[in-house]
Amino acid sequence: MSSENGDAGAGAASEHGEEVWDVVVVGGGPAGASAAYAAAVAGRRVLLLEKAELPRYKTCGGGIIGPSRDSLPPGFELPLLDKVYAVTFSLNGKLTRTRRSKRMLFGLINRPEFDAGLVEHAQKAGAVLRTGATVSRVEQHGSAVPDRRTVAVVLADGETVLTRAVVGADGSASRIGAHVGVKLDQVDLGLEAEIPVPETVAEDWAGRVLIDWGPIPGSYGWVFPKGRTLTVGVISARGEGAATKRYLEDFIARLGLAGFEPAISSGHLTRCRSDDSPLSRGRVLVCGDAAGLLEPWTREGISFALRSGRLAGEWAVRISEAHDAVDARRQALNYAFAIKAGLGVEMGVGRRMLGIFERRPGLVHAALTSVRPAWRAFGDIARGSTTLAGLVGTHAVARRALEAMDRRA
Repeated sequence: MSSENGDAGAGAASEHGEEVWDVVVVGGGPAGASAAYAAAVAGRRVLLLEKAELPRYKTCGGGIIGPSRDSLPPGFELPLLDKVYAVTFSLNGKLTRTRRSKRMLFGLINRPEFDAGLVEHAQKAGAVLRTGATVSRVEQHGSAVPDRRTVAVVLADGETVLTRAVVGADGSASRIGAHVGVKLDQVDLGLEAEIPVPETVAEDWAGRVLIDWGPIPGSYGWVFPKGRTLTVGVISARGEGAATKRYLEDFIARLGLAGFEPAISSGHLTRCRSDDSPLSRGRVLVCGDAAGLLEPWTREGISFALRSGRLAGEWAVRISEAHDAVDARRQALNYAFAIKAGLGVEMGVGRRMLGIFERRPGLVHAALTSVRPAWRAFGDIARGSTTLAGLVGTHAVARRALEAMDRRA
């Protein structure tokens, strides 16, 4: 992939003659690419900084649910490797039951191709990409900043990039998140193996995923088929590293996959923000994993990244136009309100579901495998016709069911 985009979108000059971008986005994942696309489509000069060369591997199950699909830029072709019509649920390897749907539940992708495609879409909209660019910090005051409307983005090699607004989308170990002061109240460890399998094994998994409610409170495992490769992973609270590793090993052995050599074995931490965590500081916004925006129960992050990234790009445009700190602050607060009113509400319901699941995983398993409305709700959420928060907010039966599960748990 090209790391430059010609002269398109080249920065303007500051009062002192330096080049100044309207928006600089840090991180080329789904959140960053969405932010860059949104700002570029608005006609602004956008620079997208990515530390790796694209495409690059990312530890992720790669499930694309309805809200993710609906948040993709116009004309984006999803590189689907499989379409899921059935889910097998098990409770730590027991009480296995498969539920099927006549309509597709969700799709499966590989993150390297997906992320690279989103970045290319942002480039086509006018954003300029620089790969191999590691950001060490941002400065909003001091000698590197020529005026109050400007932010300095300092790269690891000492180069300084000037901009009117910054979007931090640099993942769960975000430098920009640290600058903003993002606070977290949930950190989980995900372990994953990409396992190539013979065609006969792959055929058995085609169109079907497995979700196993695990032995550690709040943990679960998954198998996502992607052609001749199965993505097998587990996730649980950080601090249970040895038990999580043992769960993955037992899970792979139980599935009869221990004899196949993984092409990739990896791990990563997922982080959920606390309710009072900031989403901005001055002319700097954060989105996606950098902001701790993640569904707490399932730890689904792609839809949160796409949706928050788009909003961050749109509000960064407004911040870039702000002529003073008061106006910039007003626009940043509007961004925070938009996030909290949508994704924040979903996270609140997700936390309640995680609390129930941690205490009574059997209750959740029984509901999904034996209660038809619960399975129907799962399908509706996966397809994107509603969200967990929307279901609870608009359906009295769903609200009462959640309250009853709260009490029983």
